[in-house]
Amino acid sequence: MNYVTEFFENMPWDALVAAALRIAILLVVALILMRVFKKLLLKLEHRLIARSRLEGEPPSESQKRIETIVRLVRQGVLIILWSVVLLIVLSELKVQIGPLIASAGILGLAVGFGAQNLVRDVISGFFIILENQIRVGDVAIINGTGGLVENIRFRTTVLRDLGGVVHIFPNGEINTLSNLTNDWSAYVFDIGVAYKEDTDKVVAIMKDVGKAMKADDHFGPLMLDEPDVFGVDKFGDSAVVIKGRIKTKPIRQWDVGREFLRRVKYAFDEHGIEIPFPHRTIYFGEESKPFDLQILEKYKQTADGSASEN
Repeated sequence: MNYVTEFFENMPWDALVAAALRIAILLVVALILMRVFKKLLLKLEHRLIARSRLEGEPPSESQKRIETIVRLVRQGVLIILWSVVLLIVLSELKVQIGPLIASAGILGLAVGFGAQNLVRDVISGFFIILENQIRVGDVAIINGTGGLVENIRFRTTVLRDLGGVVHIFPNGEINTLSNLTNDWSAYVFDIGVAYKEDTDKVVAIMKDVGKAMKADDHFGPLMLDEPDVFGVDKFGDSAVVIKGRIKTKPIRQWDVGREFLRRVKYAFDEHGIEIPFPHRTIYFGEESKPFDLQILEKYKQTADGSASEN
């Protein structure tokens, strides 16, 4: 009993009360900072969502992307905040934090060497999502492989190509990324006509087809403007090539482009415009003469035989 009494009598109550008061104040300040930070993040989230709506991004995709970014930032800041608070509390309790910091540094260095590829993938994924380089539903070409973006995670990006094959790319290994459907898309066409055709007339016909499509109830809303027919682009082996472009809503360029080509074909047939194709004659020497020459020789032999009989 005497030991307990001496223990409490020798206890530095003034220092303990002062330390407890400082710890309590520190915790209150940390809680206030956490609340303020959460409110700032909430305002930032609403502002980013509003800006994405003005840019025409689908609300579901923009909200999912922004929530992912905000959640990651919140977790990172809270981890840093409470780690600092823990170290200060240990220091107030007269715990030597120097060895703890050194041990944590060595452990972090070891983990960093072992998981450097994982860290690289996560950081790359964070910037892909933050900069809105691609979104779920976009058509993109990653490292030379094209497909529909099905999922974007902090570590990997998932593509599904036209054949249904799923391609998974670690974000840290993405060297080239091309987004075919960011904000708007375009269908570029090269249409060849015969050299004998009047190219000005051909361009006028193609523009008329584009105007009719823009006025169409189904395809008109998918087009951002009437097709731009640039004019004669090059002289091919058997055709004069006319180049143009149709600007469409994201990922609708192929639907609009196929319909445009179909209507151009009918318009060319109506106006007698020739779409040429290569012609080739295969000749194997005297042993295999062209078909029309064989018929002519047989006819000549028959005529000569009839004449000799007479």
